[in-house]
Amino acid sequence: MIQIIAGEKGKGKTKHLLERVNNAVKTANGSIVYLDKSSKHMFELNNKIRLINVSDFPVSNCDEFLGFLCGILSQDHDLEAMYLDSFLTISAMKDEEICHAIEKLDIISSTFQVDFVLSVSKNEQDLPECAKAKIVVSL
Repeated sequence: MIQIIAGEKGKGKTKHLLERVNNAVKTANGSIVYLDKSSKHMFELNNKIRLINVSDFPVSNCDEFLGFLCGILSQDHDLEAMYLDSFLTISAMKDEEICHAIEKLDIISSTFQVDFVLSVSKNEQDLPECAKAKIVVSL
């Protein structure tokens, strides 16, 4: 399952994402990973959540990012959910690649039973149709 938290920069998407991930860890049976563009939210996350600073790795386009996610999945068979803050930034994604990425994430999600929650710095109306159906919060 893919869920999207959409809204312009500064609308509170990260705060909402942090609340969701910290609540999810209370009932999780497996592990949870939080991907971000920095480590600045480290102390706001429950210590059972693994924070990965994507900028520490040489990810320079959408397909490399998807490969990076698959690498994380291949190392943790108990992975239950991945929370991706600043999705468009950490994935080095161009606007026209959003549908491609969502299609691939859907395949990965159903194959490995991993949920993805993405924060996307775009208004709901600026997202393509393939993403609008996945929006759970629009700020």
